[in-house]
Amino acid sequence: MKIKHSKYKNTGILFELLVRQITSDTLSGKNSPATGIMKKYFIKSELSKEYKLYEILLQKVGLTEGKADIIVNTILESSKKLNKSYLKREKYNLISEIQKHYNLDEFFKTKLPHYKVQASLYLLMEIYNNSKLTNPTTIIDHKVTLLEHLTSQSVDKKQVEDNLIEEFKGYDKDLRILTYRIILEKFNGKYDKLNSNQKTVLKEFIESVDSNPALKEFYNSKIKEIKSMLTELNKNVKDKTVQIKVKETISIIVEASKNTKINDDHLVNLLQYYSLVEELKKSNGSK
Repeated sequence: MKIKHSKYKNTGILFELLVRQITSDTLSGKNSPATGIMKKYFIKSELSKEYKLYEILLQKVGLTEGKADIIVNTILESSKKLNKSYLKREKYNLISEIQKHYNLDEFFKTKLPHYKVQASLYLLMEIYNNSKLTNPTTIIDHKVTLLEHLTSQSVDKKQVEDNLIEEFKGYDKDLRILTYRIILEKFNGKYDKLNSNQKTVLKEFIESVDSNPALKEFYNSKIKEIKSMLTELNKNVKDKTVQIKVKETISIIVEASKNTKINDDHLVNLLQYYSLVEELKKSNGSK
């Protein structure tokens, strides 16, 4: 599911535009309706609570990446505690009130210095408060934007991916499924590039995410299958060096023991082993 940014619903942007409107009205020597709107909607309201999250983000700069990550995660977790029905109603009424006094196109055309950061926070809060799955690349990109703002420097995208995987592991099934999608993107870039065996593996890992015994049984059955396939394919490999390397690989492919908990590494192992099977098939001219 793709969630789109809306400046009409972005509390950080709405607040900043009202502040700028008050300044503009005052400099023009007229009473500013925006002052009354601010008092009405940003004092002791859900909007004021949500705006506080934007304010925390914009006020913190020059942090270490570790502290920045904690702040982003805390903000996102805090957003889950807001009353969404109150927020929706307050935002609707706020826009209606602004429209009574100002031309909306003119009001929203002001360029803001932190627009990208505010948009990324809005989208992440929407994603974290939505039960439908979102492209993990979108989450990573927006997290990178926030972390780079907080640290005032470029951030290692791969590290953000790894942190996100760890974060989602402890969440409910839907978010843990996102973990596998992130791993897939790291492994092969595009989901549709996976071969049929790899897609079968992924499907099983997603569907058995809550059943480690079933996943272990599946994993071990695939390990046996892969070892058998590699052994047969290796008989037709003409290059002696390749033959030796394949034999070495076969020797280190082992089933999961009784006490082993199946995790992301096992998923990646199977995907890699099946890639090797495909490479050998192509090399041997078989299908």
